[in-house]
Amino acid sequence: MTYRWETPASVWQEDERSGEFALLASEGLGQVDWQAGARGRLPDVARLLGASLPTACGCAPIYPEGFAFCPNCGKPLRRLPGTPARQPGWWGPGGESLLPRHVPHGLPVTSLPLGDSLEERPAAPHPGRPDLAMPAPPNALCVFAAAHYGFPEQRLLALAHTRGVLQYWDPAAALWHVLAPDEGAASLAFTASCYAWLPVAEPRRGEVAIVPTSAGLQRLWINPVSESYRTETVLDAPLVAAPGTMRRHIACLALFEGRVRLWSARPDTGAVEEFACPDVPEGGWSRPIGYDGRLFWLHEGGELAWRPGAAPLFTPWPPGWQPRLDFGGPTQSRDGRLWHIGHDGQGYSFLELGSEAPQRMPIDGARLGFANFLFRRGHPVLDEPWSGEHVEDQNQDDTLVLPLLRAFNNNRSQPSGLVLRLHKYTGRAEEALEARGQGRVIARGTVEWIGRRNVILDEVIRLSHPLACQPVVYDGCLWLHHPDWNLMRGWRLEEAQ
Repeated sequence: MTYRWETPASVWQEDERSGEFALLASEGLGQVDWQAGARGRLPDVARLLGASLPTACGCAPIYPEGFAFCPNCGKPLRRLPGTPARQPGWWGPGGESLLPRHVPHGLPVTSLPLGDSLEERPAAPHPGRPDLAMPAPPNALCVFAAAHYGFPEQRLLALAHTRGVLQYWDPAAALWHVLAPDEGAASLAFTASCYAWLPVAEPRRGEVAIVPTSAGLQRLWINPVSESYRTETVLDAPLVAAPGTMRRHIACLALFEGRVRLWSARPDTGAVEEFACPDVPEGGWSRPIGYDGRLFWLHEGGELAWRPGAAPLFTPWPPGWQPRLDFGGPTQSRDGRLWHIGHDGQGYSFLELGSEAPQRMPIDGARLGFANFLFRRGHPVLDEPWSGEHVEDQNQDDTLVLPLLRAFNNNRSQPSGLVLRLHKYTGRAEEALEARGQGRVIARGTVEWIGRRNVILDEVIRLSHPLACQPVVYDGCLWLHHPDWNLMRGWRLEEAQ
């Protein structure tokens, strides 16, 4: 005989003979396969559902939500919180919604106060070490998201978007799990352009994001109990560029009857608009950048700018001028205009974006960075993007700084953030960033925090493809991932409890 227990969000079944509970259904999870919830998974499942765990009894390994005492022996249980905490999520470039409008959205910029904690560490030249380590995902070429997805606790996802493999980190078991697609779920593979997904402001239980796929836009849901995921179609058309948002509009580039069109819609009303995009490439776009009321997609052949309610405008680059998309991304001048770095065969220059007659500003060397977080060689550029570098230490002339993440803070007069410093490197910036393709490695690099105090967080030996380094903020820590590393390195952002 079995007993049925119903909670506000779930339905459980109690076996009379064993006294153990099995989950039959839970809000937002769809079909539940409780056999997949082996005992090693139960601590994680309990925290996700807000269920109860035993403290002193051995009658059952898990109890329904709200149980304060074991119904068999009466011993007290550990009740876990069932409401999501208001903790900001991490979605990588493009997923930061709390930035002010005067900061370009879609670049590696975060409003999280990372420097307040990291700058308490011993300053350079003292070398630091990671506080924690986490196994890299089995499919290591991936993008990360850390959020609640409507559950009580934050969880980390790693999507290997080139293969369509979704991976879930179980912190209780310290293991990565590959989530299997439910029947009818769309493939999550997307390789047409740089990747960007759209987080949900108020997610329902299990709701992750709107994600681009080769077949269209999909709404992604996860079921960590059954280790599975499902999708709902938002747009059924092959995508050629990742989606972006501007003033409550979703927009992306897709193929309709073999021609590229810009598709936009409002998430709340579904008001759909389509615009023709003649002569627009069918792939190879950057992730969209939102600034000054417009979305920008950048390509080796030109820029596409779109303002909600108006037709998009594709502008080829000036003859002979080629953008350096790997150098970081657009930056701003003091008058608020947006600029991107490129090369005309004779030298580098910044080109104004979003203008029918763009201005060009020549510079005397490459600058790496984005959103006013720029470096020329090993020195910061503190004024206009084309200004000379600020030299504090001549010994940094033979280093190359690659910015990874800018931390936006209104209380700081100069930008701060995470960088990768390549030591004893005097070659061209392009050669360093393309080291893997040339079969070379960077002998030594350091991971550093640049701010009120410069802090060396760790040392990296024999690094190839520096652009593959990804910062991730999850569980009160700053993590750094590279596909070639077996472990992700982590630094606590608050004191260990």
